[in-house]
Amino acid sequence: MKVDVGADGICRRPHTLAIHASASTIVTTSPATSVAPAAPTGAGSDAAGVLPSQSLREAISSGWLVAGPWRIPDQSVQPASVDLRLAEHAWALRCSFLPDSDSTVEQKIEDLAFERIDLRDGATLERDRPYLVPLIEELRLPPGIRAKANPKSSTGRLDVFTRVLTDRNHRFDEIAGGYHGKLYLEIVPRTFAIRVKTGLALNQVRLMSGDARLHDDALIALHERSPLLYIDGHPLGESELSLADGLFLSLDVSGTAQSIVGYRAKKNSLPIDLAKIGALRWRDYWEPVHPERGGRIVLEPEVFYLLLSAEGVSIPPAYAAEMLAYDPTAGELRTHYAGFFDPGFGYSRGQRSVGSRAALEVRARDVSFMVEHRQPVCKLAFERMAEEPDVLYGEDIGSNYQGQLTMLSKHFVEQRREHPVRG
Repeated sequence: MKVDVGADGICRRPHTLAIHASASTIVTTSPATSVAPAAPTGAGSDAAGVLPSQSLREAISSGWLVAGPWRIPDQSVQPASVDLRLAEHAWALRCSFLPDSDSTVEQKIEDLAFERIDLRDGATLERDRPYLVPLIEELRLPPGIRAKANPKSSTGRLDVFTRVLTDRNHRFDEIAGGYHGKLYLEIVPRTFAIRVKTGLALNQVRLMSGDARLHDDALIALHERSPLLYIDGHPLGESELSLADGLFLSLDVSGTAQSIVGYRAKKNSLPIDLAKIGALRWRDYWEPVHPERGGRIVLEPEVFYLLLSAEGVSIPPAYAAEMLAYDPTAGELRTHYAGFFDPGFGYSRGQRSVGSRAALEVRARDVSFMVEHRQPVCKLAFERMAEEPDVLYGEDIGSNYQGQLTMLSKHFVEQRREHPVRG
């Protein structure tokens, strides 16, 4: 869903197209405290995988995630992640950065921050300016439990580039096992100015142990038991799957000249208040995108687009998925922003499922770029959960994007009746 600095923090400047959807290296951690928190049930070394909601609640109770004088509310716990909230101030920076193995984040910003902004009553963050915000939540991880952060889906759909920094760690979003320390969020509004305030959640963190990644043979077997991808309401056959240690998704840019297959962002719009849901008219911020004859669209350079995957995605309860970078030799495509799919996304228990399509945030670099219907653009990598979560994405937690037919974020007034997106 962003852009040619990938989720791994490495600049890959001459990419033609950046695609972002609604993603371990060894890093150095800050010193651990003398008393290790107790381990939640099911989170030991024999339970490799992403920790589910019930284990995350136990982790909070055990002090793996703390919030100082605040409390971590129940609604912050998702099926496989915990929301991270903005604290009381932000620093405006002259440039982005990463700490090294000998420095903390706040040591680095001494020479880079030029303004401190109070967020308690809300503040507007300008386009294309990097900001750094301490997060309310901090981590006290035991050895063997690492963490990974991702933007929330609504964050990516507004072209807000975010990534988490930690002390003495030269990687964005990757947090090594045993880390004890603060979390900071870099925020760069790319297309729209945004209004934020203390307590707002733009990112989420998940905890995991071991290597739970599914390789191709396991993906095929899982797809046979519980289909992962659908087209036009039917599961893809094994021969239709495109695999490379993950499943590839393609674009839907088909339909008549009147069909809406995506949205092109308008620049110089008014700021978007991220705390207000369903309050904005989409036409004040977006232009509809219609397909050309033959099922294709041409992306203008440096313009932000929202598109949908052709496939419906279904994530079974015992699994999670994340978007990975697409091989640049097959079209110069990149994925980042909101790249995490909770257990239960697009999944229906006890009834026929057709999946939910993925919202894709797209930007062409340097030159105009044509994309065609069913062109592969991104890859989903699947991981096992340590155990099945006790709540799933969707009706269990009132998720905003289950069964989505539009790719606009929750901040905009419903528009499907006026301009139906091709389903």
